[in-house]
Amino acid sequence: MSSGQGKTIMEKPEKQRRRRGVVLTPTGLEKLLTAKQEAEYRDNRGHRFTLEVLSEKTLLGVDTLMKVFACESGVDKQTLKHCFQAFNLTLENSDYYRPSLPETDTINPQLLPELPEGQVPLDSPFYINRNNLEQTCYQEILRGGSLIRINAARKMGKTSLMTRIINYAQQQQYHTLYFSFRLAESSIFQDLNHWLRWLCVSISRQLDLDNHLPQNWDEFLGGKINCKIYLEKHILSHLDRPLVIAFDDLEYLLSYPQLREEFFSILHLWHEEGKNKPLWQKLRLIVAYSPAHELGKTSDTYQSPFGLGLPIELPNFTSAQVRELSQRQGLDQNFDYEKLWIFLGGNPYLIRLACYHIARGNCTLETILATSIEEESNIFADHLKRHRN
Repeated sequence: MSSGQGKTIMEKPEKQRRRRGVVLTPTGLEKLLTAKQEAEYRDNRGHRFTLEVLSEKTLLGVDTLMKVFACESGVDKQTLKHCFQAFNLTLENSDYYRPSLPETDTINPQLLPELPEGQVPLDSPFYINRNNLEQTCYQEILRGGSLIRINAARKMGKTSLMTRIINYAQQQQYHTLYFSFRLAESSIFQDLNHWLRWLCVSISRQLDLDNHLPQNWDEFLGGKINCKIYLEKHILSHLDRPLVIAFDDLEYLLSYPQLREEFFSILHLWHEEGKNKPLWQKLRLIVAYSPAHELGKTSDTYQSPFGLGLPIELPNFTSAQVRELSQRQGLDQNFDYEKLWIFLGGNPYLIRLACYHIARGNCTLETILATSIEEESNIFADHLKRHRN
């Protein structure tokens, strides 16, 4: 018979588990694939969308899209919503599930390195706000007839900013359309009239409105007037909410000087209409381009992007922004971000690339600083080669 004093055993509280993302169910995947195939048949002549095109259409990164369709690792629920909305689908509870998380899984998703390529995904923890430029653009897109003109060199974050403005507009229940001149077929740029007809049809289809071409296209009036009438009569007058149209990669018009100049004169016309007519105040425009000195080579102000709307120039990262990014990447608190910032001049893409490789253990800050940026073995070599070309 034992007579020892009883002990109070304090049980350790169960470790709070990180919630894993959601994965498509077989039903949800089939629904999404069916809608994608229908869109490919309708909008792409039956050809499959590339991952790059899907990325532009869904506003999600390529890596994220691969996760969605592979159904092997979880993504944020909002990501699936974006993917479904791109194909006019509504995400329902039966379309996804949340897989159980093993006890040993302690990975912090905020610290997983993300290879910088193309647009920074909407759900990325590595997007760095640019000195309140985002808030300035959000306020501007709410203004009737507004035009936001984003000008910066390649890899500075133009499309990433544009994507976030579009996302903000969608949160306001605005209609949004995105056009990339980089992704469009070169054949449509050969003739202004042909391109404007293509634009009108594309806008109608993406908004699920009837196509009224060719019966409402009078060749005697010219393409610009026909397009303006079409937008008034068959687009804007049928919308009960504002319409945001984003035109990206305008520098790809450099090979088509006549179309380039006419396009900018069209933007000027639409923007001026928005200042005076309530119908045109429904239209909000976003344009992004580089390099400015080439696009602006014309003596006619109305055939140049300069003077259009609200100008937004994307600066290099500040020292504080490099520090913030390095912290989000999970780099050591003693990481000398100042040296990296000075060495790379604050270039956003090169900074992200360096932090990615350091976080992955592929190199150290010391090896980056000790290697000439011009060397073939440097992690920046591919970027510099593309930049020179």
